[in-house]
Amino acid sequence: MSTVGFIGVGTMGAPMARNVAKGGHRVKAFDLDLAAVDGLADAGIERASSAADAARDVDILITMLPNSSHVEQAAFGAGGFAAVLPRSALYIDMSTIAPATTDAIAARMAEAGIAMVDAPVGRQQSHAVAGKLLIMAGGAAEHVERARAILSLMGDTIIHCGAVGTGSRMKIVNNYMSIALNSLAAEALVLAERSGLDPDLARQVMLGTVAGQGHFGTTYPAKVLRGDLAPGFMIDLAMKDLRLALDLAESLNAPAETGTAAQTAYESARSAGRGREDWTAVYAATRRRAGLG
Repeated sequence: MSTVGFIGVGTMGAPMARNVAKGGHRVKAFDLDLAAVDGLADAGIERASSAADAARDVDILITMLPNSSHVEQAAFGAGGFAAVLPRSALYIDMSTIAPATTDAIAARMAEAGIAMVDAPVGRQQSHAVAGKLLIMAGGAAEHVERARAILSLMGDTIIHCGAVGTGSRMKIVNNYMSIALNSLAAEALVLAERSGLDPDLARQVMLGTVAGQGHFGTTYPAKVLRGDLAPGFMIDLAMKDLRLALDLAESLNAPAETGTAAQTAYESARSAGRGREDWTAVYAATRRRAGLG
């Protein structure tokens, strides 16, 4: 049994801490919201009086906090844990914060001789309750392996992304896509409704096509990721259909900001001479613009 300090027991952190305790570990928790910690007493989780108190004499320390400044304050501010965390302990930051902050914290931990893993999570609060989060871990292989026994109590999918800091970067990339797709999904359903269609019927139709199934599981592995840009559905036709959709949205006064932004990306690919290539060539064109090939 390990002694685990857990700093940050909000919506996600509380069920995560519960699952660590359920796994047979001693857990000491701290949160600025003292009531949140007290609400974990039934799980046998002890209340720490500060971040430093949560870190004292632990084998593993976990932070699950809202933003970069909270993690920095918990580590290095008044009553912070960095001054008392045992050098033999493993520090795991599971917060979603700026990668530059992760890098800076990791550097300071390394100077102090403390091993660190950054391991932000994916999925929803219900997955945190069920112990089925997806965890994106960054750190030296031996440190990630050391963390795995604890991480596996909180998630059923643990992906080692690379060196410390890569977990934070992977989480930002993942959230970028899901947050942008959320806007597009909203626009599509509003366009359907303004067109006189039932939104749930539209959702069912789109679940049967790439629109709802996603490019990562359908078109990308079949085409551009294999280096095959022979047109199954060419960029010129995608541009034509996107303009039809944007014209329809304009005629119905339906917002289409995300669709308009997508048009810019397709136009750029077309200007680069890719109009008659497969529509997944937008990825190849975007890579070229980023200086990647």
